[in-house]
Amino acid sequence: MADAAWIGPLLIVVVGIIVLSIFFSFFPVALWISALASGLRIGIITLVAMRLRRVTPARIVNPMIKAHKAGLSLTINQLESHYLAGGNVDRVVNALIAAHRANIPLEFERAAAIDLAGRDVLQAVQMSVNPRVIETPSISAVARNGIEVVVIARVTVRANIDRLVGGAGEETIIARVGEGIVSTVGSSDTHKEVLENPDKISRTVLEKGLDAGTAFEILSIDIADVDVGKNIGAFLQTEQAEADKRIAQAKAEERRAMAVAEEQEMNARVIEMKARVVEAESEVPIAMAEALRGGKLGVMDYLNMKNLEADTEMRGSLGGMNVTHVDKQDPHNNK
Repeated sequence: MADAAWIGPLLIVVVGIIVLSIFFSFFPVALWISALASGLRIGIITLVAMRLRRVTPARIVNPMIKAHKAGLSLTINQLESHYLAGGNVDRVVNALIAAHRANIPLEFERAAAIDLAGRDVLQAVQMSVNPRVIETPSISAVARNGIEVVVIARVTVRANIDRLVGGAGEETIIARVGEGIVSTVGSSDTHKEVLENPDKISRTVLEKGLDAGTAFEILSIDIADVDVGKNIGAFLQTEQAEADKRIAQAKAEERRAMAVAEEQEMNARVIEMKARVVEAESEVPIAMAEALRGGKLGVMDYLNMKNLEADTEMRGSLGGMNVTHVDKQDPHNNK
């Protein structure tokens, strides 16, 4: 019976705790008291309405308290609309407070637009107060005398809040500075001019207004390092000479091939002429036979001609043997 007497009050306590938990989770009384203690009057109904709109009240009230303490005149509707748009309310408020302390004109609408554009508005305000140094990679340029110059520059930039939305980023600044360095070195007669006056690059690049259309303002361009690279002109001349050599060799090979072809053609013509001579010589016996049958050539005349041919052949063979004998006795004889 004693245990049954405790069940009723225990159930009442449990139900009370559950009801209070639901009440305080739906009605942020602690947050309302915190805002009230900070001098910020926000109705409890407004906080409940935030719950109904699926807005976390702490994400709105805490930045609102910071803004109120910093002397900024913001409204709940502004912060809530920015939160519902997917923005970072706390970062926007911090950026507005930093800009207010640094006397930088920055309105809530512009700060919210910068935040919704994907840029860090707080970092932009900090860069407006404390400029940032961007170091370019090694940029190679060639002077008019063909000598390569390698330049590294440090660009001091300050964020331009008015151009953060739609303005180009750091990559554009680096690309434009590189273009200016290449143009300045390329217009120099010799690489010595660049080595003697590296500030010429800074002056020329700054005069071109490379920060136009970007989210930054270039304050200064300092040349950190200038080195002499390769002799690009000599290398190109060597490559050109090698190319000309290969072209000349190709043309010479073409002429040689044409000469060989012409020689082969002449040899073919000689063989053809020899064949004609042999053909003509083959007709001599036929003509002689016809002359014998026709009585235009006598038998004694034919025998005398054969004897003459045999005598000529014998003399030729004897002459060849004599020449061979002389060559064996005197190898240096050129006759």
